[in-house]
Amino acid sequence: MRGMPLQLHTPSEMARELADRVKAERLRQNLKQETLADRSGVSVPTIRRYERTGRATLDNLLRICHALGRVDEFAGLLAPPSATSLAEMERREALPPRRKRGTR
Repeated sequence: MRGMPLQLHTPSEMARELADRVKAERLRQNLKQETLADRSGVSVPTIRRYERTGRATLDNLLRICHALGRVDEFAGLLAPPSATSLAEMERREALPPRRKRGTR
């Protein structure tokens, strides 16, 4: 794929890594899966499956992270890069709005 940056993880590897981190955070906070389920509104079987497989809906992952007090960490995900100069910042503000749809 032309123009794609080098990526160190596959999507499934990253999903597994996030699940491991969520489990570690739950254990660090000394929470049982049942307690996390109560706090997040996500069922115990879904939490068990997520911790085991790394598979969950984005909504469930955000609910779990919110219950762990870590949802704000998603705020920077896919944010546009910071301008590196005043000229670049001015250029960005002068650009017309971007298309809402991608090309095929």
